[in-house]
Amino acid sequence: MLRQRILSALVMVPLVVFSVLFLDQALFAVLMGVVVLIGAWEWSALTPLQETGVRYGYLGLIFSATVVAWYFAASEVFVNSVLWLAMAWWLFVLFWITRPDIGREVSSLHTTMKAILGLGLLISTWLALVVLHSRPDQGPYWVMFVLVLVWVADSGAYFSGRAFGRNKLAPAVSPGKTWEGVFGALVACSLFAYAYGRFLDLRGALLSSFVLVCVVTVLFSIAGDLLESLLKRQRAVKDSGTLIPGHGGMLDRIDSLLAAAPVFLFGIRWLSLIHI
Repeated sequence: MLRQRILSALVMVPLVVFSVLFLDQALFAVLMGVVVLIGAWEWSALTPLQETGVRYGYLGLIFSATVVAWYFAASEVFVNSVLWLAMAWWLFVLFWITRPDIGREVSSLHTTMKAILGLGLLISTWLALVVLHSRPDQGPYWVMFVLVLVWVADSGAYFSGRAFGRNKLAPAVSPGKTWEGVFGALVACSLFAYAYGRFLDLRGALLSSFVLVCVVTVLFSIAGDLLESLLKRQRAVKDSGTLIPGHGGMLDRIDSLLAAAPVFLFGIRWLSLIHI
């Protein structure tokens, strides 16, 4: 398993870096659309949508919503509306994580709720990444920063949790996560954000605000991880899929990014570091 994880990472990391830094805006948007559609297929199984035809219908809905989002991606009003909705969705997720029994039983109401939530989270993530990437002010590097920020936070959480982990974060959702791991993630991401902020020549209150935005982004990324863990636990499955050897499915790789991308874009737009 460890060998598979390492080999998969050795393939994925260069592909991700190349895609972010060297693909033009249109190709990057299409690639992210493919990622979202794969994630939507896995999400439909976790929802769960039982019939294959219904799952393909859900895929078609996600595809249509992505096309609409692409058409309006240059509209500041549209982007702002989606980002505000994304913030509302993630606040709901935070509540849901504290009430993990909600949605456990399979019913049309719970299935519909999860399907709508998936639609919102996947589309807002696609839009946030595409809008970030399309910025003339170093857009691809902003996308890389978000990806590395999440990775740094995950690494900090892993090592801190292993070394000091005692107090469970959400034992009913993800027993392996601890508050000590969260602290390690926040320390790691704060140091990385501060270093990058200095590289951007941010100073004073603006630098402090940038670090704060990154900390909030990481907190929500942890919620994204917990959300997928909750969905998998309710379906009694270990991974969202088998697409990536040693890593599971696409959702297993982008769960943190589902929250991180829109929250980060919301934050740096609030700081006026980028403009639509």
